[in-house]
Amino acid sequence: MTLMISTSSASGPAISLKNVRRSYDAVTAVDDVSLEIAAGSFVALVGLSGSGKSTMLKMINRLVEPTAGEVLIADEDVRAIDPHVLRRRIGYVFQNIGLFPHMTISRNIAIGLELAGEKEGRSERVAELLELVELPQDMAVRMPHQLSGGQQQRVGVARALATRPGLMLMDEPFGALDPVTRDSLAGQYKALHEKLGLTTIIVTHDMAEALYLADRILVMEAGQIKADATPTELLSGGVGDEAEALVAIPRAQAAHLIALGQTHAEQET
Repeated sequence: MTLMISTSSASGPAISLKNVRRSYDAVTAVDDVSLEIAAGSFVALVGLSGSGKSTMLKMINRLVEPTAGEVLIADEDVRAIDPHVLRRRIGYVFQNIGLFPHMTISRNIAIGLELAGEKEGRSERVAELLELVELPQDMAVRMPHQLSGGQQQRVGVARALATRPGLMLMDEPFGALDPVTRDSLAGQYKALHEKLGLTTIIVTHDMAEALYLADRILVMEAGQIKADATPTELLSGGVGDEAEALVAIPRAQAAHLIALGQTHAEQET
C-alpha cells in the first residue's frame, strides 16, 4: 500500500512577542523581549544555561505564563485560547521525549488525536506519520522500551506532528542522543520543516547545530536577546561579544580537527 504523505506549501504561523517578561520572585528569566518571527521561519534560540531560552519558548504554548507582555500566534493572543486547545495546535518536542511507557507506539503517536476526540482515521494517520519519520510500520505495535533512543525521538516528532500543527517548538530535542544519531535526526527534521511548511523554534546549547539547522539565530543572555542574525552573519563576526563567544567553540573545534588531520598526514609521509 502506498501512503500519501500530507504536505503543504503554506507556511506555519507568524509569532509576535511584545514586551514579554517572566519573573520568579527576584529573578527575571525573560526581560522585556519584543520579537517578530516570520511565518515559515526556522529560528534557533542559543545561549548559556539560565539565559532564558526555554522559558521564552514555553511562554509561546503557555507552559509558562508571562509576568507581563503579549504573545501572539498569527495575530491571536495566546491568552485568549484555552491552554489545552492551544497546545493541540502546536507541536512540542523536548529532550526527554516523554513517551507513555504503558502505551504502544501507535497510541503514543495518536494521543493528541485521542484527546481532541478525533476517532476516525487514527490508524491511517499513525501509518502516515511512521512513514514520514522513516520508521517501519511494524513499530506501531511495539512499546517504547523496545525502541532505541533515536527511534523514540522519531516517535516524539511523529506525535508532535499528529494534529497537523503549523508551529513546532523544540527544546533540546536531540541533546540526549549520540552524535551520529543526533546529526541524522537533525537533518531529517530540517527536511520535514521545509516539506510541511512549518514555523519552527528550537532551543539548543549546540551552536554548530543552530548554524546548520536555522535560518535565523537569536543569542540570549540574562533574559535578553543580545544578537539576532543569520548563520552567515554570525560566522562573519561583528554581531556582539555574546554571539562571538558561542561561535568560537565550533570554530575552534573545526580548527583543531584540521590541525590533527595535517599532523596525521605529515606523519604518514
